[in-house]
Amino acid sequence: MGSAGTAGSLPAGGGRRRGQGELEAQVLSVLRTAPGPVTAAWVQERLPGALAYTTVMTILSRLRAKNAVTRQREGRSFAWEATADQAGLAALRMRRVLDGEHDREAVLTSFVTSLSPEDEQVLRELLDHTDDDPEE
Repeated sequence: MGSAGTAGSLPAGGGRRRGQGELEAQVLSVLRTAPGPVTAAWVQERLPGALAYTTVMTILSRLRAKNAVTRQREGRSFAWEATADQAGLAALRMRRVLDGEHDREAVLTSFVTSLSPEDEQVLRELLDHTDDDPEE
């Protein structure tokens, strides 16, 4: 049996292990409620569960690599601020997947043909609006 803290084990306290996407969404949610740029410790204090400071820093670094957060030096640490909401983060993930494919047209075709009629209508309206005035 593995000891506490090993890969695949439950976190201390017996709770379930959260996935990377869920943790990123929680960190973004906390940052969106912040009064401005905040430290990783500030974020850590407001997250549910007992996440290690290093885990919070890893999540913030991953979000920064995705351009979902920015950081600025404040003394010996950094202050973090959200630049994307959860929808923006999902869009970034979708774009990364698309960028990794060789046949973008086939991927987009497959995606669009699998949309519900409601989602297809939303996409049509968004594309129509974008074509109206590219300066907006």
